[in-house]
Amino acid sequence: MSQKILKTGNSLAVVIPADFIKDIGAKAGDEVKVFPKPEKGEVLYKFSGACQLPLSENFLTKGRRRKT
Repeated sequence: MSQKILKTGNSLAVVIPADFIKDIGAKAGDEVKVFPKPEKGEVLYKFSGACQLPLSENFLTKGRRRKT
């Protein structure tokens, strides 16, 4: 996924896709912890309202080889 940096007033912002927000159960006003890693060009975000995503039905069998 690729997002553009937007200018909002005197700040810059990156939009978080609505589908992702819906999947983790976050909402406007939730606290987000930000862990910048400038040496790697990365930023890690931890959402306070995030919930664990359910496993799909085929998760345990996907990619596994059957014993013969």
